[in-house]
Amino acid sequence: MAPTNTEVTVPGPLAQPHRFGVYTGIAIESQSADAIPATAKLGLEPPRFCGQCGRRMVVQVRPDGWRARCSRHGDIDSVELYQR
Repeated sequence: MAPTNTEVTVPGPLAQPHRFGVYTGIAIESQSADAIPATAKLGLEPPRFCGQCGRRMVVQVRPDGWRARCSRHGDIDSVELYQR
């Protein structure tokens, strides 16, 4: 019997489509438009919640950007998204 590749691809914390708001942690279908903070709308705030599971992420803000880590879905860096 030939071995099978059972590798599972886990989506990143900001991969589309989001199931949860990355600034609120609320399920997308329950989130109102005014729930997103104004600073986040302006691009001044890093995402604080994982878009896949809604868990609070560990976020480190640096002078040149930010880095966020979800315990289930991995890391994302603002450099990867071309955001500051």
